[in-house]
This record gives sequence, structure tokens and C-alpha cells, in this order.
Amino acid sequence: MIVSWNWLKDYVDLPGSTEEFTRRLTLAGLNLESVTPTGDDVAIDLEVTSNRADCLGHLGVAREAAVLWQTPLRTPQPAPATRGAPTADLATVELTCPEICPRYVARVIRNVRIGPSPEWLARRLRTLGLSVINNVVDATNYVMMECGQPLHAFDLGRLDQRRIVVRTARAGESLAAIDHREYVLPEGACVIADARRPVALAGVMGGADTEVTAETVDLLIEAARFEPLAVRRLARRLNLHSPSSYRFERGVDPAGVDWASRRCCELILQLAGGELAPGSIDVGAAAGARPPIVLRLGQIARLLGIAIPPETVARILGDLGAEVAASGAAERLVTPPSWRGDLTREVDLIEEVARIHGYDQIPEDVGVKMAASAQSRDDRVVAVVHRVLLAAGFFEALTLSAVEAEWIDVFRPWTDQPPLATSTPVLRRANCLRQSLAPSLLAVRRHNEKLANPRIEVFEIAKVYLPAAEQPLPVEKRLLTLCSGGDLLALKGVCEALVEGVHHDLRLSTESWEHPLFAAGSGCRLLLGDRLLGFLGELGTAGRALFDLRGPATVAELDLELFVEAAELVCRARPLSPYPPVHRDVNVVVDERIAWGDVARVAAEAGGPLVEQIAYQDAYRDPDRLGKGKKSLLFSLQLRSHQGTLTSEQADAVRDRIVAALQREVGGQLRA
Repeated sequence: MIVSWNWLKDYVDLPGSTEEFTRRLTLAGLNLESVTPTGDDVAIDLEVTSNRADCLGHLGVAREAAVLWQTPLRTPQPAPATRGAPTADLATVELTCPEICPRYVARVIRNVRIGPSPEWLARRLRTLGLSVINNVVDATNYVMMECGQPLHAFDLGRLDQRRIVVRTARAGESLAAIDHREYVLPEGACVIADARRPVALAGVMGGADTEVTAETVDLLIEAARFEPLAVRRLARRLNLHSPSSYRFERGVDPAGVDWASRRCCELILQLAGGELAPGSIDVGAAAGARPPIVLRLGQIARLLGIAIPPETVARILGDLGAEVAASGAAERLVTPPSWRGDLTREVDLIEEVARIHGYDQIPEDVGVKMAASAQSRDDRVVAVVHRVLLAAGFFEALTLSAVEAEWIDVFRPWTDQPPLATSTPVLRRANCLRQSLAPSLLAVRRHNEKLANPRIEVFEIAKVYLPAAEQPLPVEKRLLTLCSGGDLLALKGVCEALVEGVHHDLRLSTESWEHPLFAAGSGCRLLLGDRLLGFLGELGTAGRALFDLRGPATVAELDLELFVEAAELVCRARPLSPYPPVHRDVNVVVDERIAWGDVARVAAEAGGPLVEQIAYQDAYRDPDRLGKGKKSLLFSLQLRSHQGTLTSEQADAVRDRIVAALQREVGGQLRA
């Protein structure tokens, strides 16, 4: 934001030098970019952060100076003279999209004389780097740079039926803007139209067909509020940015719309003559009263480390435009001014007190009391997940929530509803909110393969967005997704370690599940008890080709909220047995339909507490030797006791119990 030194003097008495002025502003949060002499004036370029839209005009910067130096602020009080027929008889305004344009104010000036601006005004605009056009356009720019409220002047005679319609753009509409370029309007974007066509891009730029020219006689002066997000979206979509869009994107003073309209009309009457019609057309809703914020005086000393007298606090906030009322000895009710939309919390008020009082008044070695805090259950579970996965050799990935539309159907086991889409892609073609993390991690794997990284084990904890029937907002489900170069059993072991990490007594079970992304027979659902934890599978040839992967890839996607719900967060320790383990191998023939998970479950239950580990070794199929539809599963048992070394007879007894249970429950026969 460039401000003119001479212009600022119209509103506030400034210190003797620009050096002192810029130094104090910098300490208060308006950093200096540059100081450039321009003739008899000085252009001061200030860095205005996005939350301080009130300083995008000279009055806002002057208000800061008035507070810092405790001098009066001289704000113009426009009261332009009116004459003739009322505005409502000369033009009409219709507002059809109040959610995008909350308020629209129009005034009419007749019989103006278009010509060059006086030198004093042209000089001020040139100091700011603005072009000088004519006395009417320059007046709108002058007021915008004065108060931060953009305005626009239409040639009333060139508005069809002298009518303004604030509406959304229809399919196929276009507009020739005042930069003399044709823009195809995105359907649904807010436009200013007359009775038959768009005449301006709301909040961004006016149209060439109704711009003020030397032939203009009657004017319609627009002052409005537009929703920041709608303006930002339109400006980015068209790659068309202007001083107006810059200010609307950050939010204008909702209570300053009519003031700016009157101020602009007053200036046009001075520069171009004419007659201002009585009244205005004011459609939409004026901004409601802002709720007060409770400021606890004790919090100031706690957060800043120094005590500031209550009367000083009240003076600072009052000078900034807030209304301060006592609410007991230790509290104040503070109602922020309309132009400070960034003040919404108690800590915002404390920051204002600190920067005006002076950060340099806070000693470097001052003690700030620390308040103890406790981790939430959610944080503790996530910490366990991180610890297990990092120990297993995984790296955490962070990917975007928006993905290409083609990725949605690749893998979305949690819903069959169409995805939510953004109007503007976050990246090239990435315009859908994801419903699974797996495609994003497979893309991460592809990228790392191209970089020839030897080990690509990644995980991500993030939300997916699942549309819900008859609800405006999606269900935000938090998932834990893993992508590994290991095989199915290796990643299943990692999932089992995660389950054991959050609750030692929980056991993971599986059931078969087919998906086109996975190789035949390699997909499964993961269950905790009878509840669905997630999905696991090894990519097949088609799945790897879809993501251009060179090597094998296995994916697991888990419901993190189920982990949080089931977690046992009390740490437990068990003594290690001092006695050696005993090993036995079991080779059992079962039907092809029997899953290894069922065999392992039955073996663990039948073996009892002496079974320390069950490890899958191999599967063998031979219709001639085993029979059609049969397979042989080879697995090893590790047995150990805490009371003494197991004898061969004891170990054989455990093995025999397991074989008997397998025969009884899954039809398994011990292979000779």
C-alpha cells in the first residue's frame, strides 16, 4: 500500500520526519517497504498484512498515526447538496444474489462535464502510481485510496432501461472489460448487469460498454460490498486482478459503504459539476451490530509478561475505534469497530494493546507464566501410531486434499457417492475432494521410483470428504493409509503391530474382499471384532500400470477414529520369560477357501498362553497329491513358558491341540 505523505497530513498531524513516522509504524506492525520522493511529495510504501484491510486507504493509515501519537483524526464528513427528482425515479436496482453481494448503494448525478482532473488530485494519484483518466474516474479512484472502499461510475445513459441487476452469470455470457479484453464469464460468478447484458465484473472491473467517456452526461455511482471469497475466486479464474479486487478480497468496512458513496458524489460535484439526485437506492442488508468481546485484564499480564494499567488499555482500544464498557473490576466488554473485521477474540485485543503500547516496552527477559497442558486422547493415539510406523521404517507423507477426478474411482471403499468438486483446481486438474488417501500415496511412490529411491515406505494421516445424503456438508473421516513395497503379509504385520500398539489385547482379523485395484485373491477387509477397521491389498498388474509403477506395491487404509475409540492408553509391562523357546512346524491341508487368518486365529485360541508366536511360512498346491480345491499351509509355532523350560512332550501336546482344533473348525488335516 503506497501512501502520500502530503495526503496523510489532511487527516492527522504527522511527526517532523518520515523516518520517525515509518519507524514507529513498523514497530506497530506496518512494515516499511520503501520511501520514494516524488516532486514535492513522498511516496511511502507500507507492507499491509492480509488481515489489516482497514489500512488499504489513507484514512486507515492516518488512524494508526493518530492512535500512536495521540493526536486528533480529521475525518471528512461528506454532505453533498442534492437537487431535482429523487434517485428512485431515475434508475432501478435489483439484487438477486445477496449471499454474494450483501449490500448495494447507488446514487445518480446528472449533467456532469467530463474533463481533466485538477493538478492537485492528479498529482496525488500519480504519487501512488495510478493512471489519471478523467475527473469522474479519478474521483472514484481517489475515494478508494482515501478510505479503502472501491467504487465504480457507470454512464447511466448507456445502461439499458437505466437498470442495474446484481446477479450471477449465465452460461455462455461474456464481457468486454475496460481493459478492452473480452472475458468469458464463469457460470455462477457475480456480475453487475443492466436489463439485457453484464456491464461489470462484480468487485473486479467495469465493462467497456458503460464506462465514462467524454460524451457521458449522467452517472450512476456504485458502492457495494461483495463477499471476499467470491471476488477472489472470480479474479483468479479470469487471471484479472485490480486495486478493487485486492480490497474486496480482504474485506471492506461494512459500515463505510454509504460514507464512501456520499464522499465520491461530493468530490464529483466539485470536479465535474452536475446535480446529485436526492436519496439513494440502498438494497440488501446493512451490517448488524458486532457482539462484544470479553477482555480479562489479568490475561494481558499473563500473555505479555508486563502489567498495563486498565485506563491505558481502555484508552488504546477506544482510540482504535472500539467501544469499551466495564464488566466488573477485572473485565471489560469491548465492541470492535466496523472496519476491524480481524478483531474477533480476546487475544486479538491483547495484541492491539501490545503493539500500540509498544513492543519495545516489553523487556526481553520478562517472565511469561506457562500453563500446563495435557495431550488429548486423539493426540496420544496418533503419537503411538507414529512411533510404531517410524520403528517399522515408514516415512510420513503430506499430500493435497484435492485430486484429479480420474483418481476418485480408482479406490474409494468408504462411499459410492460422487465427490465434491471445487470450481477452481488447486493444481492442474486437481478439482475433487478426495475420498481415499491411497491414490495420493501411490502417486508419491511413483515419484520416488522415478528418483530411484531404494526404500519407499510411506504413510499419511489425513481427512477424506464423504458426501452425506441430505446434508450440506460432507462427513470428514480421518484415515491412516500406508503404502509399502513389501508383500501383503508384511504390511498386514505392520497393521497388526499398530493394533497391538494401541491395545495389547486386541486382535486383527480379516475377510476376503476383491477390488479391481488389487491382484486377484490379495484383497481383504480388516476387522476389529465385528467392526470394519479398513482395507488391505496388493496391487495387481493393472493397478500398477494405472499409476505407472515399476515395482510391487501394497496398500492398507485404516479408520483412525476406530483406533482412537478402541485404544487403551495405560502403559502395561509384562516380565520376559527367562526360559528358552521351543519350536514346532505344522503343515495342514485345508480347503482353498480357508483363509490364513482363520487358521492363525484358531491356532492361537487352541494353543493358549504357551503360544508366543505363529508365523506363516508357505502355501503349497498340487491337485494330484492334495486333491482338487485343496492347499497345504505350512506355519511355525514358537512356544514358551514363564514357569520353566518346556519339554518335548508338553510342546507336542500344544501342537496336537492346535491340529485337533483346526480339524474341528476349518476341516484341516495334518499332512504326512
